[in-house]
Amino acid sequence: MKNILSCMVTIITLSILTTHAQGRKVSQSYETFEYTAITCRSHSASITDFGAVGDGKTLNTKAFQSAVDHLSQYSSDGGAQLFVPAGKWLTGSFSLTSHFTLFLHKDATLLAAQDLEEYPILKALPSYGRGRDAAGGRFASLVFGTNLSDVIITGNNGTIDGQGSFWWQKFHGGKLKYTRPYLIELMFSDTIQISNITLIDSPSWNIHPVYSSIIVKGVTIIAPVKSPNTDGINPDSCTNTRIEDCYIISGDDCVAVKSGWDEYGISFGMPTKHLVIRRLTCVSPYSAAIALGSEMSGGIEDVRAEDITAYNTESGVRIKTAVGRGAFVRDVYVRGMSLHTMKWVFWMTGNYKAHADSHYDPHALPEITGINYRDIVAENVSMAGRLEGISGDPFTGICISNATISMAVKHKKAIWMCSDVEGVTSGVDPKPCGLLDGGGDSEKKKRMDNGGGCEFPGDVLEIDSVELKSCSYQMS
Repeated sequence: MKNILSCMVTIITLSILTTHAQGRKVSQSYETFEYTAITCRSHSASITDFGAVGDGKTLNTKAFQSAVDHLSQYSSDGGAQLFVPAGKWLTGSFSLTSHFTLFLHKDATLLAAQDLEEYPILKALPSYGRGRDAAGGRFASLVFGTNLSDVIITGNNGTIDGQGSFWWQKFHGGKLKYTRPYLIELMFSDTIQISNITLIDSPSWNIHPVYSSIIVKGVTIIAPVKSPNTDGINPDSCTNTRIEDCYIISGDDCVAVKSGWDEYGISFGMPTKHLVIRRLTCVSPYSAAIALGSEMSGGIEDVRAEDITAYNTESGVRIKTAVGRGAFVRDVYVRGMSLHTMKWVFWMTGNYKAHADSHYDPHALPEITGINYRDIVAENVSMAGRLEGISGDPFTGICISNATISMAVKHKKAIWMCSDVEGVTSGVDPKPCGLLDGGGDSEKKKRMDNGGGCEFPGDVLEIDSVELKSCSYQMS
């Protein structure tokens, strides 16, 4: 065990000469690394202390779980950190503990085992009622945890490789009885940080915090743009979440905000709220930079997104819902989007028909209101906006201001398509559809006519007051 805490620079190797009793000098090597975190740890160990072998062939699932279980004894004594050195570390699913840090060296790769037996079967989430891929349960994520507090997954841009093609083939072939594993899933947990790592080729979603509070910072996520359901970051029934400085290339939405599915999400009743997304860069030709829904039956509110950049992406911010979802998406604020080669800039749909089962309530209508966009520049766009509410249940309180959209040479004939929506715009080019002329919100229209733009809150959320501190360690 090593527990040397000091102030050092990021990742350096020291050679120290020590003199033994016989007078002989022996060189001993130490690696020192530094990172920022919610909490520093008093104890550290290397995965090699538990017999792991980083050759890319030896299965290390037992070593990882043994390491976590052993280090859990320090949860009340300053917590512990597990260091994963350079190498390729093949492993199946393992579960984390509280007051714990998993640190990946810049040349370390966790390789997800391609053996279904290495992933325990879990029950369906209570807010979903079934798995996403199949009616049954789900395979445990590669890195998993539940009912935890103070957990950090970080590194010097070390890698977690899901080796997803193994799973994608089985999914496309209809050979899976359970939902594919995610790379990281943490449930019913708080004070979570995921930072400075690279995730590649996830079997399905990459990062799935559910019923939790979390900071995700400086994460790179890469998957083939045609890989199935490889969403980047999916906060699900989470309160106080911060996503910032992330770069995502995905086969699905780069960030998808969720809160449960149909009658199960309505019954569970846990919204996603107080969410901050900033400085996100996304590439997703078949999905959105940020999606709200479609599983939003616990509700989504107080979402603040700013400084969003997207290239060759289907849409900027998309709202997805349907009859039977119930709940609400409200108080959404988006400021500062730079979009390049897009199918749609604005997309809302109330006819997203995927349901958990046939028992959803056809009278459960979602409330979509208070959706604000401002300061947007988009180029090479096929259609400016496609806004489709629900007949008898219009989407209201839509506000768009200071948006300049340059259409592609071969753009759609209809630049805007709107139905069952109400809103107001100012300084938007090309001119929006008539349903956004402010007829349903005279006060907002008056403010816009007087030069005011769409709202963006000035208060500071609790999650933005969480500061990261510098932590430094030596490992021999």
